[in-house]
Amino acid sequence: MRYRLITSALVAAVVAGCAARSARIAEIKQNPGRYDDRTVSVSGIVTSSWSVPLVPYKFYKVDDGSGEMTVLAGTGRTPTKGARVRVRGRVEDIATLGGTSVGLHLRQTDLDIKAY
Repeated sequence: MRYRLITSALVAAVVAGCAARSARIAEIKQNPGRYDDRTVSVSGIVTSSWSVPLVPYKFYKVDDGSGEMTVLAGTGRTPTKGARVRVRGRVEDIATLGGTSVGLHLRQTDLDIKAY
């Protein structure tokens, strides 16, 4: 019985640690170091989407009401403008200059397009 309890607690801790934390875009932008290279989940409305010919990445912007963030998608379809989405991915930036994050974006690992 004690072994099962310890095993269950360990599994629960691992699953909780792997789950993406839901975050507001404004919080990510205000504290990019806190979220850098961490998996988060944001929900909002797609405000624009685009891709570049011969480049294997697609881009779109999500607005959650607190701010807007660019999402970089390597595979799958790109949601269209106006779609409600929940995006999970890793927070990354291109560089940090003078304490300011440059090119802050979310590298998509999972996308859920809501049907409303």
